[in-house]
Amino acid sequence: MKAGIVGLPNVGKSTLFNCLSNAKAQSANFPFCTIEPNIGVVNVPDPRLEKLEELVKPERVLPATVEIVDIAGLVKGASKGEGLGNQFLANIRETDAILHVLRCFDNENIVHVDGSVDPIRDKETIDMELQLKDLETADKKLDKVKRAAKTGNKEAQKEEAVLLKIKAGLEAGVSVRALEFSEEDYEEFVKPSQFITDKPVMYVCNVDESAANTGNAYVDKVKEAVKDENAEVLVLAVGTEADINELDDYEERQMFLADIGLEEPGSAKLIRSAYKLLNQQTYFTAGVKEVRAWTVNVGATGPQAAGVIHTDFEKGFIRAEVIAYNDYVEYGSEAKVKDAGKMRVEGKNYIVKDGDVMHFLFNV
Repeated sequence: MKAGIVGLPNVGKSTLFNCLSNAKAQSANFPFCTIEPNIGVVNVPDPRLEKLEELVKPERVLPATVEIVDIAGLVKGASKGEGLGNQFLANIRETDAILHVLRCFDNENIVHVDGSVDPIRDKETIDMELQLKDLETADKKLDKVKRAAKTGNKEAQKEEAVLLKIKAGLEAGVSVRALEFSEEDYEEFVKPSQFITDKPVMYVCNVDESAANTGNAYVDKVKEAVKDENAEVLVLAVGTEADINELDDYEERQMFLADIGLEEPGSAKLIRSAYKLLNQQTYFTAGVKEVRAWTVNVGATGPQAAGVIHTDFEKGFIRAEVIAYNDYVEYGSEAKVKDAGKMRVEGKNYIVKDGDVMHFLFNV
């Protein structure tokens, strides 16, 4: 699962990507510095993993990861191929969620592609380009479906109605994610089309250091503008995060964070939020060889969770031994949890909960 960082040129996307991945993507004060998408595999910060390590004392610890893609800056006309539009839009289509970076700071030394700082205008520019691309997709599909609908094909008629609703919404400037569909229509007709504006989105307001804790007037405008979108708004001082990232010493980092009134780097919160945005959750395996966080979709069953480790585990799944994370911490070891009768045995229909500590029995 991948989350793509999008935004206009020079809003701080590549700097943010560097903070998240410790990769050094090009970062420069002019548009189109980043052409190929940079991909970083980022560890998901999880204090529960540290606690399990403390209790189990394993040989190694492996955190969950999420893929972050740094996509080059979009500009007006991208949907028509302006700048490097077609390539950028293709890169966005391949991601599963969007982290939309908005410039919410003043700095005369960093040029803005439109000459002034206005995060709402910037958001609308990108929204419009993505909506225009989706409109193109909807029109192409409609051309095909209409012919079948005219012959009386009931499925085609249903799909035509859904596509016409999407087309009308996009023409009115409404993203696909903001439209309402029945579950059946969504699964059958909307989801397979992979509309860009159907992807879940989080707005990242890039502020200066003084606003890292409280936000500013630009952030307030963004929150007001997106209040009906069911999207998270995260405030991040990307330049400050880059400075924190340069410090190798843990104590120095903590002092720096304390100075600006933060308990942890904002990037850690962003990674966790991106993980949730992708509809992901974590279960753990805990033994002396390794303590490991595994990633599954929210709603995954026991066999599906087992399949993340190995496909044979899913095929031959018999049952799962499950300990709730809080019980593991309370009793301090697997043996004590068993003695207290808190270990559960779950079958094929079990829906995995975030934080479950699991052990699978299988037979192939």
